Amino acid sequence: MLLSHIIILLGTGIGVGFFVGLLSVGGFIMTPVQLWVYNEMSVPPDIAIRMAFGANLFVLLFMATSSALGHHRKGAVWWKAVTVLGTCGFIGAYCGATAASYLPNPILRWLFGVVLLGGAIRMLVSRSAGGIEEHKDNIWLWIAWGFPIGIISGLIGIGGGVLMVPVMVLALKLRIHQAVGTSAAVMITTCIGGLIGYIVNGWGVEEVPSPNLGYIYIWSWLALAIPGAIMAQVGARTAHRLPARQLRWIIIALMFYISLRMIGAFEWLNLLI
Repeated sequence: MLLSHIIILLGTGIGVGFFVGLLSVGGFIMTPVQLWVYNEMSVPPDIAIRMAFGANLFVLLFMATSSALGHHRKGAVWWKAVTVLGTCGFIGAYCGATAASYLPNPILRWLFGVVLLGGAIRMLVSRSAGGIEEHKDNIWLWIAWGFPIGIISGLIGIGGGVLMVPVMVLALKLRIHQAVGTSAAVMITTCIGGLIGYIVNGWGVEEVPSPNLGYIYIWSWLALAIPGAIMAQVGARTAHRLPARQLRWIIIALMFYISLRMIGAFEWLNLLI
């Protein structure tokens, strides 16, 4: 890994950490950056995307923990829901990470983009900003959402925030700030479940650069995680100073851009953005 790669990853960690704290989403930003770095390092594409997903989850574990603590201090974490959603998400994320270890790069990129795009469209067309109705205190509803979110989180290495925030706003009827805080806490468990899956299934894979822990390339993880965990606290404090509508539009814009980038829409249209 070159010094330029480390600098780019450090900058990405700063930005992602801030957005994870601010919105409980942002981990998906790390995927295209890491894929570029690993391509520069001549890592095979199928291995590179699993490395990116695995490192994402390891980085997000620290960012989500930092962010959840920040939101907890503001009283914005619904811990009762976290217990059920997190347990189901843990199991689902391990299963998703295991499945990702057997899928080729094009399918994983496409899945990543489609899931992200679907969440963006759902947030865009919904008129509800969350919290208009009383929040849904229903354990079966939490189980029904927690397990599939966990599977997708592990499968495409996003921690689940980009999925959980829309679900908590639209299905569980949480206000946007509480949705962001609760999502950050649930992400801790989905990240752990998916991380274990990428470590176990990547153990002994020769194409992963050293030092590594399964599919986790240690130098990438450190460059992303250290500044990210610090900035997650900054983002969490900033979130409670911004209006819900503004947070919502930031989430939607980021989701649209990264999803279209991963699907390859900009290349089809010959747009260099």
